[in-house]
Amino acid sequence: MIHSYWSFCVGFVITIITSAEGLFSHRNCKHIHPKLHEVIHGVHIEPAHIMKKRSIDQPLRILLYYDQSVYRLEEEKFLLINNTVLPEAIHFWEQALMVRRTENVIRLNRKCENNQVFYRKGDLHSYCKNSCEVKTLCGEVEVPESHLDVCRTCNATGLSCTEHGNPGRGIKGADFVFYVSAMATERCNKGLTVAYAAHCQQESALDRPIAGHANFCPNSINTKPQELEILLSTVKHEILHALGFSISLFAFYRDSDGNPLTPREENGKPAQNHRIQARQWSDKVIKIVEREKWDIHGGSISRKIQVMVTPRVVKEVREHFNCSTLEGAELEDQGEEGTVLTHWEKRVFENEAMTGTHTQNPVYSRLTLALMEDTGWYSANYSMAQPLSWGKSLGCDFVKKSCKNWIDSKRTKGLSIHPFCDKVKRDPLETECTDDRTSVALCNLVQYTEKLPSHYQNFDYIPHISKGNESYYGGVVSLADYCPYIQEFTWRAQNVVIRGSHCQYPDNNPHPDKNFALEEYGEDSRCFDHTDKMWEELTCKQVRQWQHWGSGCYRYKCYSGFLHIIINNHTYTCYFRGQVHPIRIFANNWLHKGALVCPSCEEMCQGQFTDPSETCLEPLTEIPKNVSYHSDFLICCGSFLIVDFKLILGIIIIVTGHFLL
Repeated sequence: MIHSYWSFCVGFVITIITSAEGLFSHRNCKHIHPKLHEVIHGVHIEPAHIMKKRSIDQPLRILLYYDQSVYRLEEEKFLLINNTVLPEAIHFWEQALMVRRTENVIRLNRKCENNQVFYRKGDLHSYCKNSCEVKTLCGEVEVPESHLDVCRTCNATGLSCTEHGNPGRGIKGADFVFYVSAMATERCNKGLTVAYAAHCQQESALDRPIAGHANFCPNSINTKPQELEILLSTVKHEILHALGFSISLFAFYRDSDGNPLTPREENGKPAQNHRIQARQWSDKVIKIVEREKWDIHGGSISRKIQVMVTPRVVKEVREHFNCSTLEGAELEDQGEEGTVLTHWEKRVFENEAMTGTHTQNPVYSRLTLALMEDTGWYSANYSMAQPLSWGKSLGCDFVKKSCKNWIDSKRTKGLSIHPFCDKVKRDPLETECTDDRTSVALCNLVQYTEKLPSHYQNFDYIPHISKGNESYYGGVVSLADYCPYIQEFTWRAQNVVIRGSHCQYPDNNPHPDKNFALEEYGEDSRCFDHTDKMWEELTCKQVRQWQHWGSGCYRYKCYSGFLHIIINNHTYTCYFRGQVHPIRIFANNWLHKGALVCPSCEEMCQGQFTDPSETCLEPLTEIPKNVSYHSDFLICCGSFLIVDFKLILGIIIIVTGHFLL
């Protein structure tokens, strides 16, 4: 088909477009663990010898209790939290974790005045010295009287012990009660805090947390669809802190028989660590390990790390990295009080959701489920685990040595330094795809205004950077030891977020006037690589070259044994990995020119075929004869005439059709 357009060309302009700046964002988790005086121990439900005999096979049941502040949220925010975020987050953990069956009603203990508590030998209950507080709080929420037991008190000498009042009806049909609020607290004003959570009461038999609280920061709740994944993952993350992954609970972990992993004092509790305001755990839970040769810029140092060494965690982490000598799973050693030790190390477990900062595509892996099993309180449904590709099967050198060692050793062998990178973020932006192709991404290597601390200097050489300046460069994520890697980002203009780079959110589609590479974001879209040439847009009067290129989001389908990429409703079949598709499409009054590179069918299509019996066919060595693809050509006249940069005379036409390869 031929479309004719008559006009006169009055000139020809080449414009270089740099319409947005790619900026990385990440949100640190600041799980402020409850201090010793903020947790009530010894809630009696059933005796320990009875609880220990039970199999851990009861699906976890979590009861939600809303503070009035939740109902005061704006309607859109309330509906998001009440109808989507909390139900989905709670349902995930109720499916993923099982507990010993709770047969009796749970009645929580009352707060003691001045936190003064008596524990009488042989008594199943704790007692307050002189009196109970009028109100018992769990986080910011007042626990209702119906959830509380009687007030038990003794006099100042521990005698004349008695009960006051009547017990509430208690909590039935639940193993954990979650008190939810939505208050603009002081913690909400620090950083980008969206929500936080912790436990507040533990039962007496096996120390399992049975009550906790979560607070949503009203002004930080974003109702945009592309923010839902982050919000949902954040809430799952915070719930897990309350259920067991917390510095305040490590000392209470138990073995598979229900016996404590940390020795107990006469009062039945682990010793106090007053410096961190928590109970001190034993080296059966966390050990200090020394890495004697830790490579940094200009040499090496000795570095001490802390690793989780509970049995299932050790098994999972060794299998994940294919390293049989790995001592355990490394814990975060940076960040403020709310980050250090209470998360997995970001350098080692990049997008595991229980690392200390959200950067991209968070997953709850087998490792995190293994940790929850190693508390002694839960068993895990590993079918709920999400695959963690970061570091998978990369061996001991990757997990036990610095990222500088990994980068240098790969360079020496002429191999890719993946999953790390060394391309400094600068104009023009050269984007890439994340490992799972869910996002357009950039190497997050940037220049700092001051030298990084010596133990975080990871380069002796960086391409295109003057020798001697390497100490100023590092990844933007400090918790990852400043090791640079491929990361999602947001497009910003005048520091205002325009859109994200995640392929599956339609709201991330570029404005039609700026969609130079004809991208299409949506549920069926993934990231595909461009070639190393800029995309262009042409008319008879102007050529626009876009300085950022390298990858883009496009729809795809898997059928007839091959991967098919869809661009502007035109289909391009991938017959083998590395096949290049030249793109020539007239859209939005511009001729768009560029090229896409095919990944392998196996990478994109395993389990994606409509017919479950279908699979990827053996890749071809060349494109079949007589295969044609859509291609448009622009021909202009007047003072200038352009056909792919060739000047000729003729009429102005746009030729659209197919060309044979």
